[in-house]
Amino acid sequence: MLINFNQGKIIANNRDIMIKLDGDVKVTLQAQVDEITLIGGANVVTALGSGLSWSLRLDSCEQLENLATEIGIAIQVR
Repeated sequence: MLINFNQGKIIANNRDIMIKLDGDVKVTLQAQVDEITLIGGANVVTALGSGLSWSLRLDSCEQLENLATEIGIAIQVR
């Protein structure tokens, strides 16, 4: 699945996600689904694992819901 947002795009499947940020530096973030947390309300994707720590805010709750459906994990409300 491909999700476009204002800073780039997310490529996701049931095993992992890859986030490609737009701009000159061409940053790519990647994580396995087991390391991902989806935070509702703030529309944030976080990855925390062995040597891995990043977070990213999406544009809308719809994008977060689409990602949750694709990777098969629940959105947490904090």
